[in-house]
Amino acid sequence: MKKKTLILICFLQLLIPTSMLAQKSTDTEKITILLDNWHKAAGAANFNKYFEALTPDAIFIGTDATENWSKTEFEAFSKPFFDTGKAWDFKPMKRHIYLSKDKKTGWFDELLDTWMKVCRGSGVLVKVGKEWKIKQYVLSMTIPNDVSDAVIKIKTPVENPLIEKLKAK
Repeated sequence: MKKKTLILICFLQLLIPTSMLAQKSTDTEKITILLDNWHKAAGAANFNKYFEALTPDAIFIGTDATENWSKTEFEAFSKPFFDTGKAWDFKPMKRHIYLSKDKKTGWFDELLDTWMKVCRGSGVLVKVGKEWKIKQYVLSMTIPNDVSDAVIKIKTPVENPLIEKLKAK
């Protein structure tokens, strides 16, 4: 009986195209691949691949309070880094991905191993056709609670003028 079952399975595999046997990737898996490849593109200084992952109207929010860039502005800022053959190399360590009920919008947060130590990336993704694209990305440096007082002392002289400027508007 077992020999007949094995022969039947082998025969069916010959008849059924492998594309039908392959399980479709879930949206979460596709987003994971997109984000992993996006980070790898930066590490490899692949400008085109990096920016192709973003929607045309994407926003990149950096670690500095003044960094809120359109895709075009972020490309202009980033190009010199990519042109040297060395951009940034962020390694995802932990990631959470969430999807809207209609599976057309996603959002995520991730912890990254970077030259700045642990950073947090978060963002919004949209489904464009069958592909996921990054619509917004926010990069934040994490600050351990035990050292936040020391960090605040360092930030105060730099950020107080910015706070006053923003409050005045």
